[in-house]
Amino acid sequence: MRIVLGIVTVIVFVLSCSKQEELFIWDNPELPLEIPPGFPALNRFVQDNRPTKYGVQLGEKLFNETKLSGNNTISCASCHHPSKAFADANAQAIGIYNRVGLRNTTPIQNMAFMQFYNWDGNILQLEKQPLVPIITHEEMNSSILEVIGKLSEEAAYKALFKQAFGDDEITADRIYRSIAQYEYTLISADSKYDQVMRGDAIAFTEIESEGFAVFQQKCAGCHSGALFTDQSFRNIGFPINTDSREAGRARVTGIADDHMRFRVPSLRNIMQTAPYGSFGQFPDLKTLLDYLADGVLDAPNLDPVFKENNNRIPLTEAEKQAILAFLSTLTDTQFLQK
Repeated sequence: MRIVLGIVTVIVFVLSCSKQEELFIWDNPELPLEIPPGFPALNRFVQDNRPTKYGVQLGEKLFNETKLSGNNTISCASCHHPSKAFADANAQAIGIYNRVGLRNTTPIQNMAFMQFYNWDGNILQLEKQPLVPIITHEEMNSSILEVIGKLSEEAAYKALFKQAFGDDEITADRIYRSIAQYEYTLISADSKYDQVMRGDAIAFTEIESEGFAVFQQKCAGCHSGALFTDQSFRNIGFPINTDSREAGRARVTGIADDHMRFRVPSLRNIMQTAPYGSFGQFPDLKTLLDYLADGVLDAPNLDPVFKENNNRIPLTEAEKQAILAFLSTLTDTQFLQK
């Protein structure tokens, strides 16, 4: 009798489990990724990894997860603060054990529309970026296998991966894809500048209008379009990082003419991302404008914008103040509150 009851219990248990398995219906809707007016086309890899409801939720959790680092103290968010346009206030990135990185932390905004990532453009596909800080000695100093092992111990993560991908397997590719999905949603396009351009019931002040005019004349050649960057690589004569590992774009291409060329940064939310330059050479924008106006370092591949103007961009004090006033209109307050 006991044997029979035992068999019946096992059958009921198996059937119960089967029913629970059948009850799980994977439903992970794609989130709309609207292109703001005037913005360039999406990066070509976005189409293969469109943001989804649970993919983004998982990505945001991973973005803030300290278990991605070797000693469980550093997350992506440790260097990318929302209030600073997902940058930080350090001259150079600071990672595990307070190790100092090679370069200034770049903001994370409008990534879906960028064609190159990082100062030297060594990454073309955002899904390939998360591994870099995970394994870098000065950043998280871990390995993706170690990260997977830690996450696999948590039932909450298994549930999230199941919601995002249909089953609870935790893989490197799924980690990268979900973080990228989250970052694709970080779109900044509602600054005062945007509101003025849309014709909302708002207008530039007199000094902001003056700054816009000066900017278009003397800055927009590089900081063009809705992203305020032409996404090119240029040597503009900034003070050079003394770290022997630094060579700018030449680290990627191996071409001598690319020495100390860096990706032109977007100026959106620029007021929140000090210090400035590839390794934080300038504590504030006024110091940077003074340097450009006084004269930059010469170099064989110095950008023609400077070569043709005696290695400088002529700016009066009044023009500098006007440019600063205009740049303040690029602050997207709602984005900074994410």
